Amino acid sequence: MSSKARPRFQRLAATAAVIGAALFASAAQTMPDGRPTPSGQPVPRWLSLKSSEVHARFGPGLDHRILWEYRVSGLPVQVIAETTEWRKICDPEGAVAWVHRSVVSSRRSVFNASDHEIPIHSGRSETAPVRARLSPRSLVAMDECEEGWCRIRAGRLRGWVRQTAVFGAQERALCNAARPAGTGRR
Repeated sequence: MSSKARPRFQRLAATAAVIGAALFASAAQTMPDGRPTPSGQPVPRWLSLKSSEVHARFGPGLDHRILWEYRVSGLPVQVIAETTEWRKICDPEGAVAWVHRSVVSSRRSVFNASDHEIPIHSGRSETAPVRARLSPRSLVAMDECEEGWCRIRAGRLRGWVRQTAVFGAQERALCNAARPAGTGRR
């Protein structure tokens, strides 16, 4: 390759890499059926309920019937599909419903959906000292997850819990987006 062609080839390769990265990034912002998400955010993703009174609806609109009401501010929910104004969510009981985008927040939290206490460790290891225990049906703020552990906080307490032990930190979709709203409720 000539010395004049080399810089041109490098520019072409760099341009192709940027386009490829943009295409790859936009591919992650799709719904399960392959359509792009209206929000530009990935699906599935985690949000939390903003209010202690959130109506769960059968479909995406005020004309759809209310199935139940969530009464826990901060409850983590997984968005499994969306429209411009509505989010189809999966809750800790595996129930599927639609909620308006204005009642969810990007603040992260996790929930102990089990009947057992979950140890909160001082570090990302089973051998790290236990600082406290997360009671059954408890909700705490989450900062981040890495290497299978999530850093949580409750008041002054900071610590790590196993990512698989709490609801609100899974990377895969927990409910099928094709499942109709109102299903999965215990």
